[in-house]
Amino acid sequence: MSIQRFETGPRMSQVVVHGNTVYLAGVVAQKTAGESVTKQTEEILSIIDGHLAKAGTDKSKLLSATIYLTDIKTFGEMNAVWDGWVSAGNTPARATVEAKLAAPQYTVEIMVIAAK
Repeated sequence: MSIQRFETGPRMSQVVVHGNTVYLAGVVAQKTAGESVTKQTEEILSIIDGHLAKAGTDKSKLLSATIYLTDIKTFGEMNAVWDGWVSAGNTPARATVEAKLAAPQYTVEIMVIAAK
């Protein structure tokens, strides 16, 4: 079975496709880093849409999602954006955890796996 990689660097690939499964690396905000959880989540989900499209799939085929928040008290704020974005009737298995992220300007990181 072939493996396709997109946006590959020396440390990691942003998207890996193996068979009919699409794996995304953790996505953090770029333009809105340091801004609110709402703004970062909106940007992250937009980036995820783009990555999924490159791999030939979309959010309706999400299998799982792992969401990292630097402050679990922002769970409701993040969920408000997530709930408006996620495909109704096609919600993935999901975990949300509180964690320190790679840099202080990041307050949300989301990683997903999807079917093709």
